[in-house]
Amino acid sequence: MRSGMRNKVQEISLKWYYTLGRVLCFYIGCIVIFAAISGLTKSLSGRIADHITMFLATLLTFLLILLFVRWEKLSLNDVGLIPGRKSASRFFTGYLIGLAMAITQAMIVLGFGHSQLIFITTITTGKIFSSLLLFFLVAAREELVFRSYALRSLSYVLKAGIALTIITIIFILEHVVAGMTWEMAIVGIGMGGVLFGLAALRTRGLALPLGLHSAWNFGQWSMGFKGEPGIWEAIIEKGYETRVQNVGMLAFVLVMLLAIAGILVFYKTKESQRKRASR
Repeated sequence: MRSGMRNKVQEISLKWYYTLGRVLCFYIGCIVIFAAISGLTKSLSGRIADHITMFLATLLTFLLILLFVRWEKLSLNDVGLIPGRKSASRFFTGYLIGLAMAITQAMIVLGFGHSQLIFITTITTGKIFSSLLLFFLVAAREELVFRSYALRSLSYVLKAGIALTIITIIFILEHVVAGMTWEMAIVGIGMGGVLFGLAALRTRGLALPLGLHSAWNFGQWSMGFKGEPGIWEAIIEKGYETRVQNVGMLAFVLVMLLAIAGILVFYKTKESQRKRASR
């Protein structure tokens, strides 16, 4: 009896290690793909290089997922890549929430004074749609890398919270390696990783996190919060840079916590309703 229980525990442990090993191999593969494509497109000028890089990285990451899903004997539905009847509505809901989050953060920062948004009169429709597409592709690539096969595969052999923690740590490290400060990565990328990961786990798909992620990035760019003018340019009064940045960070934490709480409460309620309906 004890021998059988011990063997079962060992089997579960081995499955955990094997799955984590495959996930790490998958992530390394994604990095190699991105680095190789970036090298091939570096000779191109302008934003066309960014669009081509992100499109090819997204496509090849999807193909890599197909290989790992087959290796682990999962289905595309198991890793959230088969659209369902609610996928479109979840994407647009996520997009509206992501934009609302970005706008709310900007309004809080502006409300504290010493900063303003200046409309860029030279902005073109082409530039706006180009940025819209680029941030969608960036979000699509990151959601495929972190919140599809990697997160869902780990969640089948570990508790969801542990799986989410592992993936969020990798998400943070990627941005630190890319040049982001530890503070910004842990707070900014960390909270974003938790939000998008929870959205993926609770809905068992990528539509909601993809909408949230792409809209948040586009919204921040639009209001000049990504280090460059977007549709507006964020102007900070001289001498108040640190104060405005701190307010912006606090506003970010607030909107992220509200969004995380919303995902937890809303989808918990939905699950409870389904359970009651089935009784």
